[in-house]
Amino acid sequence: MVINDQVRARPRNQLVTGVLLLFGVPLLAIAALRTVGYDGGWYTLVLLALTPYAVVYGALLGGVSLVLRRWWIGGIALALAILLAVFVAPRVMADEQPTVAGKSLRVMSANLYLGRADAAAIVKLVRDNRVDVLNLLEMTSAEVSALDKAGLFGLLPYRVLHAAPGADGSGIVSRYPLTEENYTGDSTAKQPSAEADLGGGTVVELVAVHPQSPDTGVDQWERETKDLSRAAGEHGLRILAGDFNATLDHAALATVLSRGYHDAADERGDGLQPTWPADATPLVTLDHVLVDKRAAVEDYRVFDVPGTDHRAVYAQVRLP
Repeated sequence: MVINDQVRARPRNQLVTGVLLLFGVPLLAIAALRTVGYDGGWYTLVLLALTPYAVVYGALLGGVSLVLRRWWIGGIALALAILLAVFVAPRVMADEQPTVAGKSLRVMSANLYLGRADAAAIVKLVRDNRVDVLNLLEMTSAEVSALDKAGLFGLLPYRVLHAAPGADGSGIVSRYPLTEENYTGDSTAKQPSAEADLGGGTVVELVAVHPQSPDTGVDQWERETKDLSRAAGEHGLRILAGDFNATLDHAALATVLSRGYHDAADERGDGLQPTWPADATPLVTLDHVLVDKRAAVEDYRVFDVPGTDHRAVYAQVRLP
């Protein structure tokens, strides 16, 4: 009887081990991709976007494995969770900002979801938060008219607008005079750029960011993301704000950051606030304000906007 019980127990034990190993595969994949800085294809991009959740997932898998006496599986899972936590934890800790005494600039970005966003709600956010520069993505001609009727251009009279059907239109509206420039490479959607004259000899370069979504072409998304800016030291003070279709765990966005930018949410300890999909339960942070490292991030907020699948992101920046 004892021998028969042992024989029956062996397949059950092997099954439990196999299931735990199966659940460990995505954790191992995320940890490996994140560590080496490789985005890969569409499915690996999705995995990388879930990196913050993988920390909790790995801790749970490790705990369950240890309870079930699968010591080596549990140990590896916990080690991978700790490794990923090293990447993620800094996002909830505010960083010391450079000491600067220049002008303050309030920047907001909103994805209009194919022109479906509530124009009045956007104008209210601009008014309530005294926004100086607003980047608009997925901006259609009809949405421009709705924003005009809601009073946006009375608050922010200067504009560089490239309305287009679907997701391809974008624009910049500002309290300060704008001169349109070309700071990015060619892209599927409009990514307008402009120089804002804040007066007193202070100018800021602005980019409304919206690279192609990787689900329609990973190579194009990667190129458009990496083409967003040259190294910060090679141009003037620049702020990139918009829907990057990328999280801080994607290597393409890390490349942009390495050129002399800070993520405003990360700087303020709010780097885990999700921005998409806002029409369901927000899971990942695709919208960012990237600030030249010479400037200081004084405030960062995320706002819900009726009618769109993205939250708006806002940063108050102190210029050098």
